[in-house]
Amino acid sequence: MSPWKHKHLLGLSSLSKKEITRILDEAREFYKVLERPIPSVPALRGKTILNLFFEPSTRTLMSFTLSEKRLSADSLTFSKTSSSIKKGETLLDTVKYIEAMKIDGIVVRHSSAGVPYYLSQRINAFVINAGDGAHEHPTQALLDLFTARRHFKTLKGLKIAIIGDIKHSRVAKSNIIGFSKMGASVTVCGPPTLIPFGIEKMNAIFEYDLKKAIKDADIIYVLRIQMERQENGMFPSLREYRELFGIAQQNKKKGSIIMHPGPINRGLELTSSMADAPNSLITEQVKTGVAVRMAILYLLGGASEKI
Repeated sequence: MSPWKHKHLLGLSSLSKKEITRILDEAREFYKVLERPIPSVPALRGKTILNLFFEPSTRTLMSFTLSEKRLSADSLTFSKTSSSIKKGETLLDTVKYIEAMKIDGIVVRHSSAGVPYYLSQRINAFVINAGDGAHEHPTQALLDLFTARRHFKTLKGLKIAIIGDIKHSRVAKSNIIGFSKMGASVTVCGPPTLIPFGIEKMNAIFEYDLKKAIKDADIIYVLRIQMERQENGMFPSLREYRELFGIAQQNKKKGSIIMHPGPINRGLELTSSMADAPNSLITEQVKTGVAVRMAILYLLGGASEKI
């Protein structure tokens, strides 16, 4: 198989359908590894990966940390609260000092869009975007693609309904790009104030009516309302949002599945009965996330050893 040509993973825009498929195929092999009695391989032994998280994270940070350990890499986690950034040190200086300690790769999450790209232009280590502002979250979208492909066998022709806060969601943007490239059609639904201008240019259709949006959807992808990123007055009240855009036991296409990137605001965007229903793949998304991130680290880490 040909070497991976990209040094960094900053978003899905720069990846072709063939390259996305390559990542998903590699992840399928690592998923098998995770089901072994000893779920680890020496693929990145001797490599050191830094998790540089400037925003709170549970699933993504734990998923990357576990992925690194499963690949036998040395894994470090940066804590903003105990770093010299509190004393005025710049982001670039912090990273350069860390890289001087022979870091091979950096996984970065930041509240400002563009930080992963900024770092990729200034350091030698490979950079993985673990979420930058409201820009992109490529590894979340890739694990969503992988989870959907495991369930439906193919992504081509699927109908995806993404419900909620599209405007502030980096997950939504990466998923629109990813599912569209893989041949699925995407409809977004939510309050007009939470739909970004020009959504049609992203290959997505806007539908205000929730019933119409999910009626024929194979995947109902529910987003969290990101109150921390919003200005006041984006919609009248949480109660009204729940009534108009909350997903409950109604109007679903037979055979459709529920997905959510987490964390879930139970009782707001999604009822507990739907979150825990047999057709919910939310827990499966967490499991597949480790395999997908192992595949990405494996490809960017330049590993040649067979798994």
